[in-house]
Amino acid sequence: MDTLIDLGGGFASALEPVSLAFALLGVLLGTVVGVLPGIGPISAIAILIPVSFGMEPVHGLILLCGIYYGSMYGGSITATLIKTPGEVASAVTAIEGYEMARRGRGKAALATAAIGSFLAGTLAIIGLTFLSPVLVKLANVFGATEYFLLMATALLLASTMSAGSRAKALVSIFIGLAVGLIGLDFQTGLPRQTFGVDLLSDGIDFTIFAMALFAIPEAIRNLALGRGAKDVIQSFGDDKWMTKQDWQRSAGPWARGSVVGFIIGILPGVGPSLASFMSYIMEKRISKRKDEFGHGAIEGVAGPEAANNAGVGGAMIPLFSLGIPGSATTALLLFVFTMYGLQPGPLIFRDDTGLIWTIIASMYIGNIALIILNLPLVGVFVKLLKMPKEILFSSILVLVVIGAYAIEFSLFGLMMLGIFGVIGYLMEKGGIPLAPAILALVLVPLLEDNFRRMLQISGGSFAPLVTRPVSLSIIILMVLGIIGPIIFRWWVSRRKLLADVAVS
Repeated sequence: MDTLIDLGGGFASALEPVSLAFALLGVLLGTVVGVLPGIGPISAIAILIPVSFGMEPVHGLILLCGIYYGSMYGGSITATLIKTPGEVASAVTAIEGYEMARRGRGKAALATAAIGSFLAGTLAIIGLTFLSPVLVKLANVFGATEYFLLMATALLLASTMSAGSRAKALVSIFIGLAVGLIGLDFQTGLPRQTFGVDLLSDGIDFTIFAMALFAIPEAIRNLALGRGAKDVIQSFGDDKWMTKQDWQRSAGPWARGSVVGFIIGILPGVGPSLASFMSYIMEKRISKRKDEFGHGAIEGVAGPEAANNAGVGGAMIPLFSLGIPGSATTALLLFVFTMYGLQPGPLIFRDDTGLIWTIIASMYIGNIALIILNLPLVGVFVKLLKMPKEILFSSILVLVVIGAYAIEFSLFGLMMLGIFGVIGYLMEKGGIPLAPAILALVLVPLLEDNFRRMLQISGGSFAPLVTRPVSLSIIILMVLGIIGPIIFRWWVSRRKLLADVAVS
């Protein structure tokens, strides 16, 4: 009851005209930031921190939080329409969303993304409101060993992200791992795979890698087709809204993506990016239409989009309840809290009740504003696809180049964009899937960091892998996930064989 009373007080403050204006401005800016490749919520929040100096703490935090979850939806727009993910968590949406747009299903893809984002975002905020203390205790069960196993499981499943040869998927994973190891060793400070080039010491930025692999090959391929070619994005038929079947196929992924995203979002250091990849892998594994994945399966848009928005709400729980950032973006928000002289954690709910509940209430309002702003604009966004392909894909190239330059304001970033763009083009020509490389690059630092922490804590022993109950449970699930389908297929084929023998 106390929670509802506090939340009611938060709504009273959040619905004041000034607070409401900052919430709307935040989600609008977040959507724009998500659309623009290379900017991302971290850069946008970092840029706006000085602007928030002169604001009331509650208004500054409402604005910056709005940018965070607004960017999650904005990133899906360009990922779907032009295969150019605006930020990391939207990279997986580019796989199925773009294929849907190519088939004239751009409106349906954007609609399922918007509705899924709204539902998952709302459920995550409800979880943030009522379940924070319990969920934080559960998240604390996860140590370095469990994180390492979680990342290893995700990497193991990465080869199932795309259709076709498993061997080629493993090649793609290897490419992602190799790129992810470029830079300085974060413990020893020694360079790795930099080939003596100092500019590689900072490693390869994920956004440049994702834009290079997804956007550049597609633009080159379409521009190379020439005028009048049939395989162009704007040549497909009338775009239609979500059908009854789309709703039925999206409902399950929305629900599952919400749960997966929320749980992964709570885990400190993981964030919404992994949540969207895990949701995609899960939807593909349990789908009855596996053949459609890679060719525009709506489940591959609905699940990941729900997961990355639920992940934002989940990431707020350790931030608000313990003062522990759950992702890079929430780490920046933690800095903003401290800049205002506030310390997130259990005491903030006692000492700054009005402020924290106003921020939570503004998240409900911002989430509603997102769907009101974006759902009617789906048709407007899709009209981009009617643009002549020479203009459309030339514009994409210009947008990507500007985005890559804006990340570090250096020509080196553009060089990396070009090199990895060519590599992506050759991978596509060779039938090597791109998505596993992207996921591998996301996982490398998390996998390596937690593996080292596990060994440091255990004195170099691997025993924690099997002596800790949670880690042992994860290993058992991994083994079942690997050999379970093999045993099931053997059992089905054996039953079929016995049935054939009985008939004959």
